Amino acid sequence: MLEEGTMAPDFSLPDQDGKERRLSEYRGKWVILYFYPKDNTSGCTKEACSMRDEKENFDGLDAVILGVSKDGASFHQKFIANHSLNFTLLSDEDHKVMEAYQAWGEKSLYGKKYMGAIRCTYVIDPDGMIRKAYKKVATATHGKDVREYLEKVRNA
Repeated sequence: MLEEGTMAPDFSLPDQDGKERRLSEYRGKWVILYFYPKDNTSGCTKEACSMRDEKENFDGLDAVILGVSKDGASFHQKFIANHSLNFTLLSDEDHKVMEAYQAWGEKSLYGKKYMGAIRCTYVIDPDGMIRKAYKKVATATHGKDVREYLEKVRNA
């Protein structure tokens, strides 16, 4: 994981509608940048829905949610439609941004090793600094966990 207290690398990725988005366009806001393996899978759906359910609270904290996976725009559109997601999903099909954020690496399933997306989240402050890095994520409560962190740090 990238270190807390370091600047978040800028990037440009297409969103679910094919529009290029840069991290730097969100300067002045808190950014919840979360990486996940695959649209419409069990854990990823739980995590996305937990973010969706906290969206209004994040809006009140001047925070935006950006989800990143290897899936393309058409998969993201179906994921958004299937689960009424209310935030931006970005496509990192060549996993270059995942690599830059150390969210791409060796995984193991049933004894087979392969390369894939590593579930993790970065909370980036309005100046572009990584304030919190979540290496372990409880998918069903992750949105609430991030909201509680943001409330605490914003009220400190």
